[in-house]
Amino acid sequence: MLSRLYVKNIALISEADITFDNGLNVLSGETGSGKSVILDSINFILGSKADRTMIRYGETEAFVKAEFEVPASSEVIKKLEEYDIESDGTIIISRRINSDGRGSIKINGSTVTVSMLKNVTQHLVDVHGQSEHFFLLNENNQLKVIDGLLGNKADEIKHCLSKLISRNKQIKAEIAALGGNEEERARKLDLLEYQINEIEKAELKEGEFEELKARQNIIQNTEKIMSALNSVKCILSDDGGCSDLLSSAVHEINKVSNIDDRYSALSSRLEELSFEVSDIADTASDLSDNLSFDESEALNIDERIELIKSLQKKYGKTESEILSFKDKAKTEYDAISDSAVLIDRYLKEITKNENEMFGLCRKLTEMRKNVSVGFSESVEQQLKTLNIPYARFNVVFSEYDSSDFNCTANGCDTLSFEFSANKGEPLKPLNKVISGGEMSRFMLAVKTQLKDLNGISTYIFDEIDAGISGFTAGTVASKFLDIAETTQIIAVSHLPQVCAASDAQFLIYKVEEDGKTLTKVSKLTENQKIEEIVRLTGSTGSEVSVSHAKELIKQFKN
Repeated sequence: MLSRLYVKNIALISEADITFDNGLNVLSGETGSGKSVILDSINFILGSKADRTMIRYGETEAFVKAEFEVPASSEVIKKLEEYDIESDGTIIISRRINSDGRGSIKINGSTVTVSMLKNVTQHLVDVHGQSEHFFLLNENNQLKVIDGLLGNKADEIKHCLSKLISRNKQIKAEIAALGGNEEERARKLDLLEYQINEIEKAELKEGEFEELKARQNIIQNTEKIMSALNSVKCILSDDGGCSDLLSSAVHEINKVSNIDDRYSALSSRLEELSFEVSDIADTASDLSDNLSFDESEALNIDERIELIKSLQKKYGKTESEILSFKDKAKTEYDAISDSAVLIDRYLKEITKNENEMFGLCRKLTEMRKNVSVGFSESVEQQLKTLNIPYARFNVVFSEYDSSDFNCTANGCDTLSFEFSANKGEPLKPLNKVISGGEMSRFMLAVKTQLKDLNGISTYIFDEIDAGISGFTAGTVASKFLDIAETTQIIAVSHLPQVCAASDAQFLIYKVEEDGKTLTKVSKLTENQKIEEIVRLTGSTGSEVSVSHAKELIKQFKN
């Protein structure tokens, strides 16, 4: 249950500290007094989108803290354990937002994300308002209501369906990898054969592309290379060139080489240099003599390079990658060629799985239909006590068979809630015939059936009794009390009957302080509660109206 709510700087609320009771807690007040601010604060702590506009004017941040008390064995404790957050049954959630849009969220002192917060609070509080009418009118959501009645009974079936669907998806992927059906396999084999032949025909060698590029570079620069080599040869070996000058230098140093070892060493170095220069000149001459330009060779190299570039675009950046692609293509070709038997085995497994899935779907459908019978009868009975005496309600399932079923992890069922409020009128889809006032009562009837099934410890009802009055209002109050026996209720209501039935009554009102309008929250005493009931009935504080309010309270406490 939500035991305490602390709100600071939210809209017109400067500060509010609310302690809720078990059972039925009712919030009332004049229109525009700020009841929605309390609900906005609760939604904020439950994980709704943070909006800077909710910060009270003139302040830099807003803050909300909520304290919950839950059984140690509840689902929310298990969820906290997944996040390594400790709890002995007390859960304290705090959230703040600053004017710059930044904020923080903590659960029992541990910082969490909005996603983590929602995963936790979905097990704590269920908020029901006018918007949920639309939820129940959507046929996709009506199946969720029926499954809520089944609880965990259908989980094993859904788990099996999920595994079978996943396996069939895997098998189909493997079949696709083997080429799919016969036509697809033929197309795949043709493509693979073409790719293999194209690569084999090229007779690639690793490193060939770089060698070709190097040879191409030489051919393209033959004239430039020839000129450079000839210049080197002339400079080194022509008369008066470098070789002759070095010979003269050797001759001169030899005249003194026997005088000192240093001169002898210098002579040796000059002789070696002379030999090296002579050798370089010979090498340049040989390179020049062997350099030739063959137009046919140049053309062949250009074509070969373009061929390899084409293969690189298709199959890999290097010769190694291209050859590896060819090897994989051969393996795939062989696998597809031999895949007929394997695919046949896969197809048989798919058929077997689909038959098993159909059987599980039929079983799940039967479970849903069985629980729907009692649900329909109970909702009908509840609606009749809510002053719809001729109410009829039924859950209608669409039929399917093994030839056209569309299975998901939730089975194959599509269903529709069908309703009739008037005697002699046929049942029709809920979203086609139900009025707003009837919808409020219908939702309350449904929630009465689900109160002990979803593990939620707190229900919040936001004026779902709008448009209801008279005898029906008293019945609505009784339904609230029925739910509140096992689940805490926090309800915003304008009905005096609901306020009279409350275990705790809170008044939301506005005051002016220092030229500013503020929203305040006050937990009413028994006498103040009587005054509020008198106000809600539109009466003055006469003895008769006070007596009537006391009698109304007594009616719900017997």
